[in-house]
Amino acid sequence: MTTFDSLKPLTSAPTSAVIADRITEAIMSGSVESGSRLDEAQLATRLGVSRGPIREALQRLVAQGLLVSHRGRGTFVATLDLEDVIDVYRCRAVTEGAAIRLLMAAGDADAIAVLEDAVDRLAEAARGGEWHEITEVDLRFHESLVAAAGSKRLVRMFSTLLVETRMCLIRLRTAYPVPEHIVPQHRHLVAAIKEGDEARALELVQEHMDRAVALQVDDATFHGSDG
Repeated sequence: MTTFDSLKPLTSAPTSAVIADRITEAIMSGSVESGSRLDEAQLATRLGVSRGPIREALQRLVAQGLLVSHRGRGTFVATLDLEDVIDVYRCRAVTEGAAIRLLMAAGDADAIAVLEDAVDRLAEAARGGEWHEITEVDLRFHESLVAAAGSKRLVRMFSTLLVETRMCLIRLRTAYPVPEHIVPQHRHLVAAIKEGDEARALELVQEHMDRAVALQVDDATFHGSDG
């Protein structure tokens, strides 16, 4: 029998995980643009580490879909065309719709309370008006919604969609819904779930995804693109 009794707990996150988080933050902040090539040597020098953990971090982000690797050319920040974006939100509607059905069937009051708290945090972030904070808290609300369904597989599916959603949001700095609109959208969704109105809750999720796609279609960064 294989045993791992001799292994000691990690006292901190692996260096490659920390590096992956730093790269993700840089991409989300817009300081590293879609399509940019990431050079291992430059990153190693910049972060003061060897190239080994840099390579591991890049491989981790390639697996997540945030980066793409081309043999002989290097590793690049992924780009999404319009069809990719539409597909991301189509899959989110399906995933979050399934989560809502499971959540409402379970009738878990504690899970609904978690969602209410998540909306309160979104309202607080909206009052601050900082774009990156609002988008992160917004995504955490949807992450909490899926987690509340109690399905590990739905959570795994959504984790990939979450990365791709972040990529979609990068291009929406000027078009992202203003706070006074985005908070009521989420409050109405939680209210429908709490009231047991499954049809309305599913309708609101679909409307949420449709609005997101409409913003992407209207955004100038798609105009004249290959997608």
